[in-house]
Amino acid sequence: MAYAEVFSALADPTRRHILEALRHEPKTVGELAEGQPVSRPAVSQHLKVLEAARLVSVEPRGNRRLYLVRWDGLEDLRQYVEHFWSDVLSAYGAEIARRAEKT
Repeated sequence: MAYAEVFSALADPTRRHILEALRHEPKTVGELAEGQPVSRPAVSQHLKVLEAARLVSVEPRGNRRLYLVRWDGLEDLRQYVEHFWSDVLSAYGAEIARRAEKT
C-alpha cells in the first residue's frame, strides 16, 4: 500500500467529508454533492482520488454508480498508524516506570 497516497487523499477536508458521508451507506455522486460546498464534477474528481488511494470503490447498479467505503483500505491505514500507537504506549509506560522509580 502506498501510504503517501492515502495520507494525501485524506489531507483534503472535502475528501474526508465525502468518506465520512459514505460511512453508513453507499451513495451516488449526486447524493454526495448535495452535502458538499463544491460542484458535482468536483465531487467526482475527489472520488477518483479516494478510489486511487483504495479508500472507496464504485459499484454499477442499473444506470447508477454507487460509491462505498473500502474497509480493507482503511484496515491497511489502521495497521500503519497502530505501529506508531504501539510506540506511544511503550513510551508512556516507560515514563510511568521512570516516575514511579523517583517516588
